Amino acid sequence: MANPFANVLKWVADKFSKDASKMLVFTGVAGWALSSAAQIFALMVNPKISKDQKSFLIPQEMADAVVNIGAFFLFTRVAQRMVGKLFSTGKIAPKEVRAYLEKHKDQFKDKVGKVDFDLDEVLKTSKDNFPKKEYYSTKNFGTAVATVGAGVISSSIITPLLRNRTASKIQKNYRSYNEAVKPVNENGQVIEKQQPAFKASYQPHAFSSGNMRI
Repeated sequence: MANPFANVLKWVADKFSKDASKMLVFTGVAGWALSSAAQIFALMVNPKISKDQKSFLIPQEMADAVVNIGAFFLFTRVAQRMVGKLFSTGKIAPKEVRAYLEKHKDQFKDKVGKVDFDLDEVLKTSKDNFPKKEYYSTKNFGTAVATVGAGVISSSIITPLLRNRTASKIQKNYRSYNEAVKPVNENGQVIEKQQPAFKASYQPHAFSSGNMRI
């Protein structure tokens, strides 16, 4: 019988062995998704939170999830692709790759640094000793650093700002709803509803030491 865990490890190795930054993006998104799902489930089953409060807190949590996952994926993916492109075009290169390009300058001198130049394609067709190991190790390191940096900026700065706007809008809608629909008791007196405890804007992000998701 095949070991499912072994199959998962094989898939991870095949998918991410040549590009660690892809794994950082994948695990970061997965971490945000699982964390958000857990928080939504906790709100749904918490008996201490009224149905009225849940009707606003759960949509807020869902909106937070969209912001967290979307911003993290967008910023890390853009950083990953931009830095990867700098390496694949030869704009950034280790000395071994630069030496190779200098040796073949009659073939590459007008192409290095151009958007349509791709060292990955050169590597596939090169019959010389292209410094494959140095190229991939440096490119992987550079894209991984860029991905981590983008993840930290996204999680620490961008998503809290966006969450503040989302939470503020939901809270205003809740107050408007309370003003429009105020229940009264048998004596005609207004029954004040308990305001839900809206979440703080900050949550530990995917790269924080207190809640590591990668």
